[in-house]
Amino acid sequence: MIPSLHERTHSPHDPLEEALGRPVSPNEELTEYTVVAHWPDLDYFTRHDGQKSWTSVQWAEHLEGPYLEHPFAAGPDDDRHAILHVDVRLHPDDRELTGPEWAEAAHRLARAAGIEIPGKEHGCRWIAVQAQPGRMDVIANLIHLDGAWHAPPADVLRRLADEARRIEQDLHLISPAGAEPTTRAAVRAAPTVSLQFASVLTQLADEQAGPLAAVRGLVEHTAHRIAREPGAAGADAAHRLELIARRLHAIQQDLDTAAACVVQPRAVPAPAAARHTARRKL
Repeated sequence: MIPSLHERTHSPHDPLEEALGRPVSPNEELTEYTVVAHWPDLDYFTRHDGQKSWTSVQWAEHLEGPYLEHPFAAGPDDDRHAILHVDVRLHPDDRELTGPEWAEAAHRLARAAGIEIPGKEHGCRWIAVQAQPGRMDVIANLIHLDGAWHAPPADVLRRLADEARRIEQDLHLISPAGAEPTTRAAVRAAPTVSLQFASVLTQLADEQAGPLAAVRGLVEHTAHRIAREPGAAGADAAHRLELIARRLHAIQQDLDTAAACVVQPRAVPAPAAARHTARRKL
């Protein structure tokens, strides 16, 4: 189970379309077999029109709600990109999970990301979408119901990865590095050159003090300032800088994944008879 943290956006439409693999629609209803989990207080916001399910457009509008209710809420950098998007993908040879198993994984990942805190009122709105084989997407609005802005932990991607390893163990899934999670002994036994190279990759991928983080922060700050300047030229330049920042973030994630792979022992393929390849019929 490999988690990916996407660049935050201002609208939930693009993340929801990516999760569904198709455009959002005012006619397509998403049942509990697609929206497999959601924030605990959703029942207080359900419509009283007899609908058993919402369309994908209505789900997007629901996630946008905090923007309308709190028009002045902003993040630490004075931005309004409050939509958090995380996706997780199973190993290609994993079995197909049941709805309750996807739901359990969704709530655990939401807690790892800090968007769901048991017992906390006025939390974040979030949903988990399982619309594509072997994949689930968690989409959240970081603006709390009381207008406060939720800042995810600085090491949120590492927390998600650690929780994914625990979910794999509990649900008997295949780890990306092989059938069993890597032990500390296996890491220590890796060649010295591999450990050194992994250390370099980890430093490059560091979200707080890494060189790419500094460059990305400068690009995002410049884009934010240029966007405030009048004229179409400034808006176009700001958009280009935002795309560059997004690519830098993707590179950081790839480097972090590569660092983990470098110190993993080579997986021993399981016998063909032991692999469960049944897939859900569409």
